[in-house]
Amino acid sequence: MLTSVLFICLAVTFEGSPNWPAFLGSGSQNLSSETLPLTWSPDENILWRAEVTGHGQSSPVVWGDKAFVTSVQGPMKETWLTTCFDTKSGQQLWQKSLPNSTPVKNSYYVSRAAPTPVVDSERLVVQFESGDCVAYSHSGELLWSRELAKDYGPFEAEFGLGASLCQSGNLVFALLEHDGPSCLVALEKSTGKTAWKADRTPRRSWTSPAIINVGEEPQVIVSSAGSIDGYSPSTGELLWTFADIGGNTGTTPMDCGQGRFLVGASAGRQGENADAAKDSNCMMQIEKLDGVWQATKLWANDQANPSWASPILHQGFAYWVNRVGVIYCIDAKTGEQIYAQRSSQSCWATPFAVADRIYFFGKDGQVTVLAAGSEYKVLAENVTWKVEDLPPDTSVAAEEETDEQRQRGAAMFSGPTLYGYAVAGDRFIVRIGNQVICIGG
Repeated sequence: MLTSVLFICLAVTFEGSPNWPAFLGSGSQNLSSETLPLTWSPDENILWRAEVTGHGQSSPVVWGDKAFVTSVQGPMKETWLTTCFDTKSGQQLWQKSLPNSTPVKNSYYVSRAAPTPVVDSERLVVQFESGDCVAYSHSGELLWSRELAKDYGPFEAEFGLGASLCQSGNLVFALLEHDGPSCLVALEKSTGKTAWKADRTPRRSWTSPAIINVGEEPQVIVSSAGSIDGYSPSTGELLWTFADIGGNTGTTPMDCGQGRFLVGASAGRQGENADAAKDSNCMMQIEKLDGVWQATKLWANDQANPSWASPILHQGFAYWVNRVGVIYCIDAKTGEQIYAQRSSQSCWATPFAVADRIYFFGKDGQVTVLAAGSEYKVLAENVTWKVEDLPPDTSVAAEEETDEQRQRGAAMFSGPTLYGYAVAGDRFIVRIGNQVICIGG
């Protein structure tokens, strides 16, 4: 299927940084609310919509005037796809395919191109849940590829791997966690060769590693299923570990500056992690005392209970949102709850904060914009699409699911789902399974 641009408006200007180089925008700078849209609808401020071949759950990444997304195609997920779009027009610039080294049934209940890639000034590095990893130039030239399952697998993951990549300097970091022997691997961006590998115990988790700056020293921090661990980016040395944590299986550590970061933890689908999660939605502090790295929990809030959206910090307040759309505002110094208010939708994407606004991207396309601060004040409620305007998801036959739990999963995923977004200068680029939608002022 060729990508088609459904609606185009070219009278757009860029301000601030157009780069969104990794999952959750790690490394993006100079964003301004003055040019980002406050309000939109399916008929207003939608600059373009473009079809994506197949289906993908990853977020877009952006470098300059190029946005990159990944997807999977085929009844056995036979083909991985990477597509590059022009951020101004929505035109598809190139698309590359890669054979899946370990095909499995394409299902609503299993990861479908879930890991988000990373991009820098020279290349795009992509990893899929099979462990297939590939690098392309910005123009789509193949630079290198690897099958990580050959070296570090097989991967015993009922629901597929979900961790996105993160990067620092000339290295990219892949977290390969599953029911078998797991690891954190650093790859050279230029060659794909392994720089180091740190073994990890088997666990079921879909969290992504993050680069957290502690003073002048970045660390690779992994918050995952019963521990938080800090690694040296250059050597893979385990610098410290913190085990008084639980339910941390779906969110990414969020850098708060000065060696602090937020951790999100969920009770779990059946409430299996409820007790541990109550004391695990917290603010952590990393510092070096007498030459030894130490991790300390500064505070925890026993009410916040996210699902997939990571907590964020903005202007002295921390924000969590759970699977039914309750937004928790927490004093970032004390952990005291300021308010808890039900919004209109469940949010799977992490909120985005800039200046006086916080955007909560609802799973079904409604985006609530709140005023930053201690008062719950709705600035806008935006609808991003009309279901009838979108092509149906034909990549999976829902009726083929026979297990009752998987049928419930199929029902949850069968409609258009806002998985993630990127910020490109003065616009949002949001991702659903088979569409990319660009929103501007």
